[in-house]
Amino acid sequence: MLQLENPGYILRISRDEWLEQVFRLNKYYTGMIRDYKRGTPILLAKKAERGDSFVGYGVVDKVEMLWEMPPEEEDYSRGHGWKCGLTLRGLTKFPTPYPIKESCISSDPRRGAFLNGAKLTEDQVDAILEAAEEYQG
Repeated sequence: MLQLENPGYILRISRDEWLEQVFRLNKYYTGMIRDYKRGTPILLAKKAERGDSFVGYGVVDKVEMLWEMPPEEEDYSRGHGWKCGLTLRGLTKFPTPYPIKESCISSDPRRGAFLNGAKLTEDQVDAILEAAEEYQG
């Protein structure tokens, strides 16, 4: 049987309150439409003390477009320019953010906001998660 690649994505969080919201609701709202589906790995990134860093990860459990959301949630999302909500399972926050410059994608020319929505191969996701775990000490 043919094994299909399961790419992951980097989704960047720009504000501390949104970081808290993601982990409180297990949901990431985004205006970045990609090929999200159940089982897609999501690596969460944010600017930290040592520069852009991975702050956690999860796996997409459900993708909700605006028209599928309750009215209040839809209005909230529209107000921020978000187009969908990703419910994440297995959501894990790293105690110590793992600097992107120390990861296997350190040579990627994209930085800051340009990392938002970046596609990663399954091997890159695995390597980043393994290194982030080791980085925790």
